[in-house]
Amino acid sequence: MEVGRVATLAALALANLPVRPFRVRETIRLIGFIGVDSLPIVLLSGLFTGAVFTVESYEAFRLFGAQGLVGGTVGVALTRELAPTLTGLLVAGRAGSALAAELGSMRVTEQIDALHAMAVDPVNYLVKPRVIAATLSVPLLTALFDAVGIAGSYAVAHWELHLSDPEFWIRLRAWVDWADIEAGLIKGTAFGFVIGVVACSRGYHTEGGARGVGLATTQAVVISSVTLLVLNYFIALALAEST
Repeated sequence: MEVGRVATLAALALANLPVRPFRVRETIRLIGFIGVDSLPIVLLSGLFTGAVFTVESYEAFRLFGAQGLVGGTVGVALTRELAPTLTGLLVAGRAGSALAAELGSMRVTEQIDALHAMAVDPVNYLVKPRVIAATLSVPLLTALFDAVGIAGSYAVAHWELHLSDPEFWIRLRAWVDWADIEAGLIKGTAFGFVIGVVACSRGYHTEGGARGVGLATTQAVVISSVTLLVLNYFIALALAEST
């Protein structure tokens, strides 16, 4: 039942993309809320993810005298997997929960019913801007996660592990190409769409007053997070078969 609700809302949101009004200002506001306001936690997470992954991979490669592989390994892991997945999970926890709570509150206070009474399509008016904003914000945050993660990796490799600059950057440039970055951005776009649709669906179909809003918020985070991890596997599999 829940899958059907989410799929139906996703189809309606896509069908409403060319339908006026476009609510550009509201979409920009939501991009600010979902994307810009998420920058601190995404950048901080990216910095320390790159740093800790560098330390752990260095310790493993040192057993074989292959410390020079650290830069390339961290770069590929960040761009293809860690950046889109962790960014999606962070956005789902911070912004997805807020979107579900906002629409859930509007549902239990009958504001969505009032839109119906005024012949205003709630999906076009409320859901579409949120789905668009989430879909655009997550890949942009993923790109920033990549950059900060690699910067954190380089800082640890250079200052803490004393790897030479050529040893780090040559392998990084040799291993990481546009296909890796593109894979991460594709995942980020898909994850953003899932977060927006799931959060809006849980909020849109909220029942049971204040308790229902709290339950919808929790479910939005849990369902989004699990869906991202499952979807990540299938996208990675599809990208691997296409190369």
